[in-house]
Amino acid sequence: MKHLLSMEHLTNDDVMTILNRASEFEQGATPQLDRTYTVANLFFEPSTRTKTSFEMAERKVGCTVIPFDADFSSTLKGESLYDTVKTLEMIGLDAVVIREKHDEYYNELLEGINLSIINGGDGTGQHPSQSLLDLYTIYKEFGKFEGLNVTIAGDITHSRVAKSNAIALQRLGVNVNFLCPPEWAGDFEAHHSWNGLIEESDVIMLLRIQHERHRVNANFTKEEYHKEYGLTFERESKMKDHAIIMHPAPVNRDVEIASELVECERSRIFEQVRNGVFIRMAILETILKER
Repeated sequence: MKHLLSMEHLTNDDVMTILNRASEFEQGATPQLDRTYTVANLFFEPSTRTKTSFEMAERKVGCTVIPFDADFSSTLKGESLYDTVKTLEMIGLDAVVIREKHDEYYNELLEGINLSIINGGDGTGQHPSQSLLDLYTIYKEFGKFEGLNVTIAGDITHSRVAKSNAIALQRLGVNVNFLCPPEWAGDFEAHHSWNGLIEESDVIMLLRIQHERHRVNANFTKEEYHKEYGLTFERESKMKDHAIIMHPAPVNRDVEIASELVECERSRIFEQVRNGVFIRMAILETILKER
């Protein structure tokens, strides 16, 4: 594992190794790196959770973190992403975490770049570290994947989280259903009504409406969306006793989910954030040990 680019590149054994190592970190294990590695976080799109979580994880495993501000980088002068990353490699960095607006931006870096690349999100493509922390959250809750029912609801076509989780969950034996307005299904076979899904689901994973990626405005208001596709109090009351609520965040309260449900007893939304640090520690250690 020189890089982490897509959930498509991970086997089930790879996934479970990372989840188990994250669990050890949560229980207080000491990182096992042979030296101090130097990393930078190149975020060309806004981020609170992923960027800060990686920075915390990097420090916890003993890395030196080199600041990088995309708003003051030479990419604004026309420098290519390849030249930027190659420059950081020659300065002495061992790894970079990159979030970029173009799908599969990393393909242009795989030939000629020798440092490790961790994909922090590519356009509407993949978000592997988010998927791994989601898997970890589910595994902590149920102790298994096989036979679980997960409903992913929201802006499916624009969601790298939906795509990453669809690959990983289905491969691990989870029955995955998708719910969204018809115009947001993309290549997914999706339901367009909650009928039957609430009562079946062990996990309801809600997704943010990504207004910044829509070429045209949706033909419904936020209130209409919440009524038709959001997790309302009425719908939550029909969930299984053991079922949990997840969301990769940021959350549009009273749109994807009723505001009061964000921190209700069955919500794991902020627990996901906490789990993200342990997962990213495991990712970093796994990749850097291979260098």
